Amino acid sequence: MATKTKWVIDPTHSEVAFKVKHLMISNVKGNFSEFEVNVLTDGDDFSNAGINVSINTASVSTGVADRDAHLKSPDFFDSANFNTMTFISKSLTGSGDEYKLEGDLTIRGISKPVSLNVEFGGLMTDPWGNVKAGFNIDGKINRKDWGLTWNAALEAGGVLVADEVRITAEIELLKVKEG
Repeated sequence: MATKTKWVIDPTHSEVAFKVKHLMISNVKGNFSEFEVNVLTDGDDFSNAGINVSINTASVSTGVADRDAHLKSPDFFDSANFNTMTFISKSLTGSGDEYKLEGDLTIRGISKPVSLNVEFGGLMTDPWGNVKAGFNIDGKINRKDWGLTWNAALEAGGVLVADEVRITAEIELLKVKEG
């Protein structure tokens, strides 16, 4: 049996972010400052990678303290009761630098399948001899699928917060050295 290669997140060169329509006319952006990514591969081949992601929901930041507090409340992430959201991969298919990542996203204890687009940026050895792998990930989810249903109707029609949430991630992985 071949030895698996372990990869971990390089947090100083990675970001997990989202954006959602506000008032149906503009986007509000946010990110999570605390997350872990662990990946197992066959050598440097990511085609059969096992990917596990864990995100601290209380680390959400939109740059507005009141909005962040609302996102952590039971109206949205309910961080006091569900402090972690997770993603566990089922498959990574594609070739070259374009892939489709399928897996289960769990928010507020509810797991649903999601499909994300992945652009593989390649492998590089940094000046200190560390092997790094870069990825750009994006996709869309409907927040109501995970029980994130809070909203407010607008007088002129429409809603305050759109259901569709765009997810983006810039991920740099560090190959764990053996021994």
